Amino acid sequence: MSGSGRELPDEQGCVEWLLERVAEHVRREVGEDTPLIECGLDSVALLSLYGTVEEEFGPLSDEPVDLWPYLTVRTLAQRLTGQDEPVAADARPRTALVFTGQGCQHPGMTEGLHRQCTAYRHHLAAADEALAPHLGRSVVELIRGKSPAVDETALAQPALFAVGYALAATLLEEGVRPVALLGHGAGEFAAATACGALSLPDAAHLVSARGALMQQLPSNGGMMATCADPYEAAEAVAAEPGVSIGALNAARATVLSGDLPGLRRASGRLGERGISSTFLKVTHAFQSPLMEPVAPLLEEAARRLPAAAPTTPFYSTVYGRRYDAPPDAGYWARHVTSPVRFADAMRALLAEQRPTHVVEVGPKAVLLPFVRRMGGRTGPRCLPMCRGPRTNAVDLAGILSALDAGPLAEDSGHAPRW
Repeated sequence: MSGSGRELPDEQGCVEWLLERVAEHVRREVGEDTPLIECGLDSVALLSLYGTVEEEFGPLSDEPVDLWPYLTVRTLAQRLTGQDEPVAADARPRTALVFTGQGCQHPGMTEGLHRQCTAYRHHLAAADEALAPHLGRSVVELIRGKSPAVDETALAQPALFAVGYALAATLLEEGVRPVALLGHGAGEFAAATACGALSLPDAAHLVSARGALMQQLPSNGGMMATCADPYEAAEAVAAEPGVSIGALNAARATVLSGDLPGLRRASGRLGERGISSTFLKVTHAFQSPLMEPVAPLLEEAARRLPAAAPTTPFYSTVYGRRYDAPPDAGYWARHVTSPVRFADAMRALLAEQRPTHVVEVGPKAVLLPFVRRMGGRTGPRCLPMCRGPRTNAVDLAGILSALDAGPLAEDSGHAPRW
């Protein structure tokens, strides 16, 4: 069996499946004996393909940058079809929720759940009502209308917050009791709300202000994903005062953020060392010093809002560790310019909470490949709550079943928390 519960194909079937996946990523046909390193996979496509393979066949023991250079589609198929099945845990699930940040939004996100799941529809409407006074429009109509405006920063952040809030609230209503929560970048607003640190109205106010303030900044910056470790990335930008590390996602998955000329020079330096990089589709240099004009304004907005200590362990990507204090105005100001320390926070969560399951809460899965790399073959089972807009009530039922939640759970006498 594969890590996803489906029957593994034989070797030839695996070859055909892999050929289709690789062709999708490189947008051309490849041969089964072509070295994967010659297929033109950039760092983002490589990591995405790695995650797709793990979703089908279960966790891999190698890092992406270590695995691909030595394999063809044929030899990778031989390796995958010979893998041992991961051992299932006997204990009651210990679930951690990881909230996706900006960049995973898309028109029509969660459309299937909105049509078929009453609970999700109810919670999304509650978030929409909380956001409407600040946005002057409905995020539900924005999302369901499949408008490209959902990619505008002033709307993307509130829309993602609404989706993350509603997805998490649905899980909680069905009896999922997370042992820890973590949010990547803007995903921290939904995570902070889920753990009781922010109320829904206050979080809606804050995330709307954050998105609007950021969009008002000049769009003269960018972000670049690299296969560099933090030290290599720091060396590449040492001579670039306008560029800094924007996110530390995994061992060799570092994002740089800053002015575009500096990023191009840093990309050249990394390329000279054989380290690949690719520019991300963003309009601003998020998590960088270019966001500094926003910080005092957001701090002033947050100072008027109360904050509480988390009631569930909350792992901060500002500090890269568990954070038990109320996230106050100063915290949200630092949140704007600090690098996203996802790798540190996630490793701490895995070590301290030892979850059996990690659920990515967002419109599509982008963080789980990193989590699988950190957890390895003995790590938690990784479940995307949404794989795309077609994810529906049947898919949700599968997630709840895996988490021993919902109406068929052993202990189904759960009361809604939100």
